[in-house]
Amino acid sequence: MPTRRAVTGRSREPRARFAEELRLLRTARGDSLRQLGERLGWDWSLFGKMEKGETVGGPEVVQALDHYYGTPGLLLALWELAISDQTQFKERYRRYMALEAEATSLWHFAVSVLPGLLQTAGYARELLAAGGLRGEALKQQIEARMGRRELLAGTESPQFRTILSEAVLRTPLRDAGEWRRQLEYLREIGERHDVVLQVAPFSAGLHGLTNADVMFLRMPEGRTVAYAENGYRGELVEETASVERLQRAYDSVRDLALSPAESRKFILRILEEVPCDLST
Repeated sequence: MPTRRAVTGRSREPRARFAEELRLLRTARGDSLRQLGERLGWDWSLFGKMEKGETVGGPEVVQALDHYYGTPGLLLALWELAISDQTQFKERYRRYMALEAEATSLWHFAVSVLPGLLQTAGYARELLAAGGLRGEALKQQIEARMGRRELLAGTESPQFRTILSEAVLRTPLRDAGEWRRQLEYLREIGERHDVVLQVAPFSAGLHGLTNADVMFLRMPEGRTVAYAENGYRGELVEETASVERLQRAYDSVRDLALSPAESRKFILRILEEVPCDLST
């Protein structure tokens, strides 16, 4: 394996160092980008962008790479240096979480994965494990995700609206029993008076949020902030004009989505397709 420089916080170019290590490990393994994508289950173009320094990816994909290359913790350490250097991602996400806790209403759109606020433990486990988490780290992340659901519990919980792309509901868990429990949970929460759940069917076609999840937070003082996330990164958006552009895109998707009543029926139809007798 190629000789590496020491991993320290004093590297002058942490992002370039991270990209270089990714290239060295892959070429030493003899994988093409496409082969790497097929073996780890991510779009190969993501790995290409990471090796060019165009993105640093997220913690789940970096952990999967650490596991694949047999370099436990090395790439994650380099990734943490890279994100601290280029975007202060952790600080921004902490700020988002603080704002979320104060919000009076939450409006959300999901492209392909259920938001953490609506995930069952079984869904969270399979999703996080697919990203490479194992053992105690997996357990801690599941507990943290389940803790987030407390935001929607109680009499003073914020109003919550979510629009789920049909792709979210057409991507089942491998465990049919856990998938049934997740769908039942969605059906139940969709009947709450403080939750509005809609489905954007495939027939809605392309729209302004086709490639991004987004959450809008309505703050007590009346302003709205947004958190937009794609497969590569998340960004807290506070500038008024940018938030308004995202809101217009959200409104267009809401116009195309099924009504809440139609959406509940849609989820029930999918639920009926899941086997009830899981012992055979």
